[in-house]
Order: sequence, then C-alpha cells, then structure tokens
Amino acid sequence: MADLTLAQAIDNVYASLRANNEDIDTHIAALKGALAAQGVKEAVFDPTKLAQNNRQGRKMMQSYFKKRGVTVTFSA
Repeated sequence: MADLTLAQAIDNVYASLRANNEDIDTHIAALKGALAAQGVKEAVFDPTKLAQNNRQGRKMMQSYFKKRGVTVTFSA
C-alpha cells in the first residue's frame, strides 16, 4: 500500500463513514500511519462532512478512533 498523505487518509475516512463504516479499521490504520509520518499528534475532521454530525456521533467517533490510537478533534 502506498503511503498516503494526511489529507488523503482523512478523505478515505470520510468516504468510509459515508459508506456505513466500510473498511473503517483499515482507514484508521492508514490515518495513524500518515499522522506518524508527518509528526502530527491528532487528526482534525470537519464535522459538516460527518454522517452523524451531532454531539453523540462526534463523541462516538472520538472514542472509537482513540481505542485505535488516533486522537480526533473537530474544526469549528
């Protein structure tokens, strides 16, 4: 698998979330690798692009990603 840029990895996560979480764990692993390669500590997501853009949906996403080693924050 080719190394993804951070933006590509985040776009893949958005696509997976829209596709009912298809291959989400694979995309989270790729995102984790992209974060490490760029020396970034957290992934920033645009909440307007999320399928579940409410507090519960965002907290669930943060929790799920954190269990897989990725810290998630949301842009304002």
